[in-house]
Amino acid sequence: MSLVTPRKYDLEERLIDFAVLIIDLEEALPSTKAANHLGGQLLRSGTSPALNYGEAQAAESKKDFIHKIKIVLKELRETHICIRIMERKGMHKEKELLIKVKNECQELVRIFIKSVGTATGRKSE
Repeated sequence: MSLVTPRKYDLEERLIDFAVLIIDLEEALPSTKAANHLGGQLLRSGTSPALNYGEAQAAESKKDFIHKIKIVLKELRETHICIRIMERKGMHKEKELLIKVKNECQELVRIFIKSVGTATGRKSE
């Protein structure tokens, strides 16, 4: 039996769940030139935060950690814009999934803005 109490809120798991949602969203896109282009971009930027967060956990210094967390934030912002383009164009049939992913992305952006601010000693980024 483990003496370590599992954390109620595990950011790494949340980012992995987000990456899975991104994959689900991309796989449900129509097969058009625009959807294929945005879908590929969405896959790259939407799965990257989980991977970069994993790298941040093994950062070699505080500066390295902050740099990697800023990359996570940058990728989340890029993902959010991609989702907004898809939403505005109406290219996704599963609107509930699109809204769920968009909302989670917004929450993650807020969390990482706060994280960067905390790590750098500033209120916001």
